[in-house]
Amino acid sequence: MADPHIAVIEDLSFAYDRRPVLHGIGLKIPRGKVVAVMGQSGCGKTTLLRIIAAALMPTRGRARVLGRDTGTLDRDGLYALRRRMGMLFQFGALFTDMSVFDNVAFQMREHTNLPEDAIRDLVLLKLEAVGLRGAAQRMPGELSGGMARRVALARAIALDPQLILYDEPFTGLDPIALGVIARLVRQLNDSLGATSIIVTHDVAETLPLVDYVYFMAEGRVIAEGTADQVRRSGVAFVEQFVSGAIDGPVPFHYPAAGYEADLGFAAGA
Repeated sequence: MADPHIAVIEDLSFAYDRRPVLHGIGLKIPRGKVVAVMGQSGCGKTTLLRIIAAALMPTRGRARVLGRDTGTLDRDGLYALRRRMGMLFQFGALFTDMSVFDNVAFQMREHTNLPEDAIRDLVLLKLEAVGLRGAAQRMPGELSGGMARRVALARAIALDPQLILYDEPFTGLDPIALGVIARLVRQLNDSLGATSIIVTHDVAETLPLVDYVYFMAEGRVIAEGTADQVRRSGVAFVEQFVSGAIDGPVPFHYPAAGYEADLGFAAGA
C-alpha cells in the first residue's frame, strides 16, 4: 500500500552553527493536497522548506520525502530526489540572460534526453498552462512581476514534479497578479496530480486556497488544521496573525527600557 504522505517530518530540529532555528518540528504532508506553512518572517518556515527540498539536513530528527530519508542519501540520491520536485523561488529567480522559452526548457535539456522538437512542444504546453505561450521569446527584463512569477511556475512544473515547493509565491505582486498565481497554484496541483507546500505569510489569498495549514512561531509548530480550524484555534498568536490585529502576543513596541527613563536621561544630559 502506497504511503499516504508525500513528506513526513519527525521531531526535527535544526541549527545554523550553534544558533537554533527549528525545535521539535513534526508534520505530515498528505499526497495530492495543497498545504501551507505560515508564520512571521524569521520563524523558520523557509528553513523548513529547504529541509524538505533536501538542500539542508536536520540537526536532529528525520525528514522523509517522497519515501526517502534525506539524511541517508548520497549526492546522486539527493539529485535524483530533487528531480522529482519543482521549486518556485521567491521573486521567481529567472535566468536573466535566457528567454522565457529557454528558462522553461532549461531543466528538460539538463535532465532528460528528449529531442529538441519534443522539448519545444512541452515548453509551449507549460507556458500555455500559465497563459504565457505568446511571451515565449520575451526576455525576463521585459516582463511584469506577475508574468515573471508565472514563467517561474511554468519552469517549476517543467518535469511534471510529484512535489511542488513555493517560497513566498505572492510577495511583491499586485492584487490581480496575486489572484492569478493563487488560482494557478491550485489548478496546476490538481491537474498534475501533484502535492504542493506553500511557505507564506499572505493570509487572505492562502487560507481559501489550501487544504491544510501549519502555523509556526519561533521555530515551532503552534497550530495546525484546515483553514476554518486555524481561524478558531484559540491560539492567541494565530488569531492575531489571521486577523492582522495590532494588539496581541506580538507587540507593537520592540522591548526597551521605560520611555520616561530615556527622557530623563536626555534631560539630565
